[in-house]
Amino acid sequence: MTTEPARLQQMANAIRALSMDAVQAANSGHPGMPMGMADVASVLYSGHVKFDPARPDWADRDRFVLSAGHGSMMIYSLLHLTGYAAPTMDDIRNFRQLGSPCAGHPENFLLEGVECTTGPLGQGLAMAVGMAMAERHLNATFGDDLVDHRTWVIAGDGCLMEGINHEAIGLAGHLHLGRLIVLWDDNNITIDGSADLSTSEDVKARYEATGWHVVSCDGHDFADIERAISEAEADGRPSLVACKTVIGKGAPTKQGTSATHGAPLGPDEIAGTREALGWPHEPFTVPAEILADWRATADMGREAHGAWQTRLNASAHKAEFERRMAGDLPSTFDLDGYIQGLIKEPVSVATRKASEMALAEINPVLPDTVGGSADLTGSNNTKAGGIEAFSADDYSGRYVYYGIREFGMAAAMNGMALHGGVIPYGGTFLVFTDYARGAIRLSALQQTRAIYVMTHDSIGLGEDGPTHQPIEHVASLRAMPNVLVMRPCDAVETAECWKTALEQPDRPTILALTRQGLPQQRLTDVGENMSARGGYRTKAAGADRKVVIYATGSEVHVAAECAAELEAQGIGTDVVSMVCTELFDEQDEAYRADILATGKDVLRVSIEAGTTFGWQKYTGIGAGALNIGIDTFGGSAPAKDLFAHFGLTAEAILPQIRNKLNG
Repeated sequence: MTTEPARLQQMANAIRALSMDAVQAANSGHPGMPMGMADVASVLYSGHVKFDPARPDWADRDRFVLSAGHGSMMIYSLLHLTGYAAPTMDDIRNFRQLGSPCAGHPENFLLEGVECTTGPLGQGLAMAVGMAMAERHLNATFGDDLVDHRTWVIAGDGCLMEGINHEAIGLAGHLHLGRLIVLWDDNNITIDGSADLSTSEDVKARYEATGWHVVSCDGHDFADIERAISEAEADGRPSLVACKTVIGKGAPTKQGTSATHGAPLGPDEIAGTREALGWPHEPFTVPAEILADWRATADMGREAHGAWQTRLNASAHKAEFERRMAGDLPSTFDLDGYIQGLIKEPVSVATRKASEMALAEINPVLPDTVGGSADLTGSNNTKAGGIEAFSADDYSGRYVYYGIREFGMAAAMNGMALHGGVIPYGGTFLVFTDYARGAIRLSALQQTRAIYVMTHDSIGLGEDGPTHQPIEHVASLRAMPNVLVMRPCDAVETAECWKTALEQPDRPTILALTRQGLPQQRLTDVGENMSARGGYRTKAAGADRKVVIYATGSEVHVAAECAAELEAQGIGTDVVSMVCTELFDEQDEAYRADILATGKDVLRVSIEAGTTFGWQKYTGIGAGALNIGIDTFGGSAPAKDLFAHFGLTAEAILPQIRNKLNG
């Protein structure tokens, strides 16, 4: 590929022109970053990034992440110029418009070649850490012949300021992820103005302190950019390449200022930019010779892809490698026998322990899983089935000690899932989903199979008190689209929830699990994964049905106690375990109507050790509804005392049910 400065300059100017023209046409966007980093991107793609536009899903391609997602026209320009089928020039003309895959920030589900959704700053870089982890793990499993690629990131000042950056680079440095290279757009500009307004830290020293290799370059000197990238490739540590750039490079009066960051340049400035760059071409026009140079950047990748395909076809690991990269579970994978064993020999355990028991069955037969915990392994019970630590000394390990990095853990899990070939799961306390929420939301948006093992799911954790006791968390997570929030009531449901979570290729799952022991509710084999229904009847009314109780998790056995007492008084009572409202809402209307007793004159009661918010969807409101929960914060005391204090016992609930029934 060409390294002639004049031709590289024209290639870079094509990015600048497309970026400023698209933002101007949309009257919205961020032209400054792609204009400033265009020279760096031209060098990077001219001889370093391994890709094949004809096969965007090629398993051994390099991963390129535009962490500074506001500069989305950078990646849209690169994809178009290098020959991907999309975006087309019409797509770019319609930048930020309804129906165009060129959204305001890059979305992985809209365009092949966009490895992950970026926009929330810092998360792209943190997901790239997960991608680099997946690459090293699969390399240790399948060898250099099948897995040997890099992860590249373009990040801005904002990405490096965000708190998640500290978590991500600490993890990457500790794990010696030398195949990860971050190109920092060091332009000293944020939306408010000069970065000096808000920061005076030595970023390069911070990266060096976490075990990174750091090198600097002039981001507008092609030879210097090439030198710095080559040095980064040669170093065994993760690398930060500090590219000193001018934001909005080429704009005669606005370059170097925040005016180019998040607004169109305007017709006059664009005319001046065309003149300054020597780019006389009409908007959305790239001359054939410049386009040919860009298309030639894919030649190296196409050749590498062909050689790789030959090696794959000759490999004894071909079928297993393709299965894992496709995200398919082994045809032999099943938990039915294990679940039947639980029914034959019931156990009374905390659902966090039940999760560990299920993982002891899953991990030995499903090599795809890579688990971990944010420094709560012994509490989350996430290390099971003989898996060993993933470390700089042994990338074949399948257990990550994430340290106290909940947000970084969740983002890395997203990166691993997006990379493919692994199914990540990670644990912390449910209350700390607040720390991880930004990445959980991106799990849902990006349609990743990330499994969150969130233990200590209620006031049942006891003495740690209100700061650690989730109240609103389950309800707030249920409000998030495309997430399965599963709160199992016993060991059987926990195993079923794990099976269901693993079978979701395009959405994350949150397993909300107890600290305290629970009696097993499912004692008969019904021949079906009932938890996959979302909600199901654990007990049908014996007498004439007057009450339906919906409960989740640790409150299902409380509901069962209430039902037994009501039945003894001749009041027929259904008990419904509402394991996952999202799955329940996906069932057909007839099934939901049967479980909810739609149209029947019954009292509908919800019991959950958390906020009552949201339960009215199932119970309704008024005289025929009763919602039992906690709409305050918790307290510090043993679990049994707290359940009594907050009225989450059969003794406290039964009088309320009777009062409702009696009008």
